[in-house]
Amino acid sequence: MKPDYSKKATIKEIRERFDKDTERFSNLETGQVATIDAPLTMDLCTEAAKYATPDARELLDIGCGAGNYTLKMLGKIPDLNCVMNDLSMPMLEKARERVSPQTKGTVTIIQDDMRNLDLAAGHFDIILAAATLHHLRGDEDWEMLFAKIYKALRPGGSFWVSDLITHDSEPIVRLFEDRYSSYLETLGGPEYRQKVWDYVRYEDTPRSLTFQLALLAKVGFAKIEVLHKNTCFAAFGAIK
Repeated sequence: MKPDYSKKATIKEIRERFDKDTERFSNLETGQVATIDAPLTMDLCTEAAKYATPDARELLDIGCGAGNYTLKMLGKIPDLNCVMNDLSMPMLEKARERVSPQTKGTVTIIQDDMRNLDLAAGHFDIILAAATLHHLRGDEDWEMLFAKIYKALRPGGSFWVSDLITHDSEPIVRLFEDRYSSYLETLGGPEYRQKVWDYVRYEDTPRSLTFQLALLAKVGFAKIEVLHKNTCFAAFGAIK
């Protein structure tokens, strides 16, 4: 029986929440404070992209927010042509404002649900997806998007993910949720912990790392790598 996602947040609700939070997400120190090891995973994903695809010219940042990952990538491979996708137009406008002065390449923004992206085959050298895939719902959405990303990469291109994850074993889910709860309490006490869990429960439907690694292989990736995992967060990717 398929899971019932009818009580989860709608795309409109998710978009409206991020529309109101552009400035916070323009700052890594405040925008991703609830994400364990956010600076490390940003560095690892962009460094992996640089090592895997050093001659890159074309970048796609899915769920780009205010452009933090694109900016980090440009610091490692300059003057990329940057395509940035997000649900939120305020986020995209802020991303374009921040990214445009940092590259001699083109900067294109696309406001749309990532599932609707119309991507040319074999076009991109690097595709990044940070803290966005957990908004996908059914398994069919995940497989469709991963297949689309694989097709959009040129041979030798790479795809890197940094995201919230779950686990396949219920006891291990409890273990890491307890550990994450303790981390959140160090940031803002029980009220902050509850605030974060409330929007995670309402908005997000993450999948396990094992599910996503298997899906990368299923859609065609042969070189799959785990860069980092800590509690409910992981950084990983693949090379076409």
